[in-house]
Amino acid sequence: MLHCKISVQETHYDILSVKEDASYEEIRTSYRLSLLNHHPDKLQSAHRTSDPQDELGDRFLKVQKAWKVLGDARSRAIYDNELRALRKDSGVAEDVSLEDMMIEDGGEALELFYQCRCGDYFSVDSLELGKMGYILLRDENKISFETTDVSPASVLLPCGSCSLQVRLLINADMKLQIDDNL
Repeated sequence: MLHCKISVQETHYDILSVKEDASYEEIRTSYRLSLLNHHPDKLQSAHRTSDPQDELGDRFLKVQKAWKVLGDARSRAIYDNELRALRKDSGVAEDVSLEDMMIEDGGEALELFYQCRCGDYFSVDSLELGKMGYILLRDENKISFETTDVSPASVLLPCGSCSLQVRLLINADMKLQIDDNL
């Protein structure tokens, strides 16, 4: 069975550059440093031509939100529980992209495989992906995804033998050059 989820890429701990078991003082120190480093007024003159103002403000807001959650013991405990539950539910061994997959032409559909630690494979075919809204296109010797949504997403693929799963990251802009013998 396949589960479609939006990939969680950055936690509040990542934003503040601290470990998940960091003390309150470590989080507070990192927050203050991040606040100074990412303040829009400070960065405006340094990045006037290279970065849009929106990116600077977004990072600053992420730092503030991370502090709001991690700076309060109760909200941090709730966040930690949600983070653990998300990781436990997914049981994801690793993230893979289209480039990491082996591809075989099954006639009616393209088969995508990735080898598991146990020796078996994680697999999905283009028909299954199509039912989820991710169309796998083949143009001569290139393969790419076409999606109805422009935001990156992911599909969890279970191993054929063990309980591990991998997260296939789906990016509509990704194209893969393949061998002519496919």
